[in-house]
Amino acid sequence: MTLPQKDPSAPPPEPVILPRSEHPISRKQIDEGSLKVLYRLSRNGHLAYLVGGSVRDLLLGRTPKDFDVGTDATPNRVKKLFRNCFLVGRRFRLAHIRFGGDNLIEVATFRRQARPEDLPEDPAEHFMVTENVFGTPREDAFRRDFTINALFYDIKTFSIIDYVGGLEDLQARRLRVIGNPLVRFTEDPVRMLRALEFAARLDFSLDEAVRSAISLRAPLIAEAAPARIREEIMELFRHQVAGKVLRSAQGLALLPHLLAGFGGDSATFELLDQVDARTAQGVAIDEPFALAALYLSRFLRTCPQDEQLMVTDAVRLAGLVLAPHCSYFHVAHGIRHQARELLVGFFRLRRGRGHRGERRFLQHPMTPQALELFSLWSKTSGQFGEVLEAWNQILNQAEESSPQPKKKTTRRRPRRSRRGRGKPSGGNPGN
Repeated sequence: MTLPQKDPSAPPPEPVILPRSEHPISRKQIDEGSLKVLYRLSRNGHLAYLVGGSVRDLLLGRTPKDFDVGTDATPNRVKKLFRNCFLVGRRFRLAHIRFGGDNLIEVATFRRQARPEDLPEDPAEHFMVTENVFGTPREDAFRRDFTINALFYDIKTFSIIDYVGGLEDLQARRLRVIGNPLVRFTEDPVRMLRALEFAARLDFSLDEAVRSAISLRAPLIAEAAPARIREEIMELFRHQVAGKVLRSAQGLALLPHLLAGFGGDSATFELLDQVDARTAQGVAIDEPFALAALYLSRFLRTCPQDEQLMVTDAVRLAGLVLAPHCSYFHVAHGIRHQARELLVGFFRLRRGRGHRGERRFLQHPMTPQALELFSLWSKTSGQFGEVLEAWNQILNQAEESSPQPKKKTTRRRPRRSRRGRGKPSGGNPGN
């Protein structure tokens, strides 16, 4: 894939089109359900493009997580073409087409930026209208966030279509925002976090204009909806880039506004790198474990190693450390409780064996995860090696000696005769 050198800050006036012979994407790499959707839309006279991250990943030789489709067919038209389609969203209308159990293809109609004449008189309806003004593929490409996410694969010609310079940025392994980064980050501050996430996941460099804009617009991230930020943070853990991204966020002055009071230190970032490596090895990450890892260093500063501290003190201090985060992000009580139990379990592991309540602690359902956290911290800090070994031995012994649960047997009740149910057997009932 060879492209002419151009100024990366100026989008090409005409799209760059790579024919099938000049790019590596094959239909064999595309999900079967997505191909069915693309072909049916095309056969019925509509533009049908593979869009977004799937095109980017296929060009990079990666396996896409999902395959999204863009088309000039309206959502209602898509629904008429597919019996297995249902429409979702009010402010952003999408068509979901389901094949089998969990194979769901998302189909979006090309959109454009709303013009003044498109806006309704009622301000309450403005946002819904601005998200549902249909447009051309070019207009749709310029609405997207990053150039590498605005590439299209045309099922009719098998070509790649690039309106925004995304192919050049892929070749340069550079993350660049479509349009003015200061304006785009003001429109949606969460894009700053997504920029750091994509750069970390793909091992791309950040365009200098993007870095500068993040530093200038960093305070705006605090105005984003807490639910969105909470989900984006968990996405960092799921994609095994939490350590990289939060370290970058600190360097760009974004972290204090993203996680107020977090105050990441080098030990925490190294622990998060260990957590990411654990996830990469196939161990599923959940929110309680992520929270405990995020706030473990702060908990240790609040709850130092002191023989005078009791477990009840550790419970109280762990709750205080987690409270600001859990309150701001509306974390459910059950998740908060599990994160607190992991921190308290760490406290009990750190102080060593031979303390009151050890038998109950060994049987606690959160103890194995607390031991994992303790092990990761030991790797990071180089501390507690002997203590960790002692706990591993006793927990292994406890597992080996624990009796296997007996199968519960139920005695079958004797079957009652259907003849003369509720009446004495034999004889004349009238006697």
